[in-house]
Amino acid sequence: MGVMSSAPPVSEIAAGPAWLAQAMDAASGNVRFVRMTPDDYRNASFLDDRIFQVAREHHILPWEAATAALPADARADARWIFHIGHVGSTLISRLVGEFPRVLSLREPRILRDLAGASAAIDRYIPGLRKLVSRTFAPGDIAVVKATSFASELAGALVPEDGLALFVHASPQAYFGTCLAGENTMREVAALAPARRDRMKGRVSLDGITDRSAHLVAAAWACEMTALELAATSLPPGAVHWLDFDQFLADVPGELSRVAAFLGLDAPAGQIAEIADGPLLGRYSKALEYDYSPDLRRQLIDAASAEHAGDIDRALAMLSAAAQESPLLARALDRSTGEG
Repeated sequence: MGVMSSAPPVSEIAAGPAWLAQAMDAASGNVRFVRMTPDDYRNASFLDDRIFQVAREHHILPWEAATAALPADARADARWIFHIGHVGSTLISRLVGEFPRVLSLREPRILRDLAGASAAIDRYIPGLRKLVSRTFAPGDIAVVKATSFASELAGALVPEDGLALFVHASPQAYFGTCLAGENTMREVAALAPARRDRMKGRVSLDGITDRSAHLVAAAWACEMTALELAATSLPPGAVHWLDFDQFLADVPGELSRVAAFLGLDAPAGQIAEIADGPLLGRYSKALEYDYSPDLRRQLIDAASAEHAGDIDRALAMLSAAAQESPLLARALDRSTGEG
């Protein structure tokens, strides 16, 4: 994991993101801070414990001590990216991170820790907004991508004047994406019990089985209704819904719209360079691997054909459940362009 450093002075924590608030025990109020450089942020696909694959300085501080130097008027203007998982959010985060004067934070573990905490977390939210809004230069903007199941906190994390991208995909595209990946399906199966608990009161899926397509349908329903619920609590104009397949169909145009929505300085020529750059041809979770939009589409089409019958039955299950779930009905309408 690395070595314990001398405790960073609270003034240094308040000054900028050189110390990332990386993880937290909400019950005890202890926070792990990890020393980071701009290149560390840019290179990390995830800011969870995988960053400790190389030695890093870190220190654990009580929440009150860590946030003591944050002034009442400290910036809390980070932009947010929430998503349903496996919909290109890492790619979008990387592309946005190429905009000038943007610090991109991908899935700091602290968001996952708070989303899964049994302790009351309301007291942490204002300070957390400030911690993730710190940048290396005063004019920069932080853009924070959360872990998918941290969407349960989206309504609390995004302030009244905040801005958030909600990245999603149609259930048909989601089926193909998940069913095409062996590792993805292992994750879907592992998260199934937690997702059943999370969507209680939002969605009831009658007749669900442990067949792969049913598990994917439940995952989509859980994550989409979490976003739909969060959207109902946020002011009009706070959310920009981004369908990943529509994004891939017009990357320069969609990036321009994302930049305009988030209030980021990204000239048209620079956006075109980013859209034509190497990131679209790499697997965003591990840039050493090739993974183009064409390859993605081929894998989705093959998986969709192989599992066509199960997918049709799973879609019917979602349609039936939507009769009793306004949030799921809204999600399905959105996927057909009616929402």
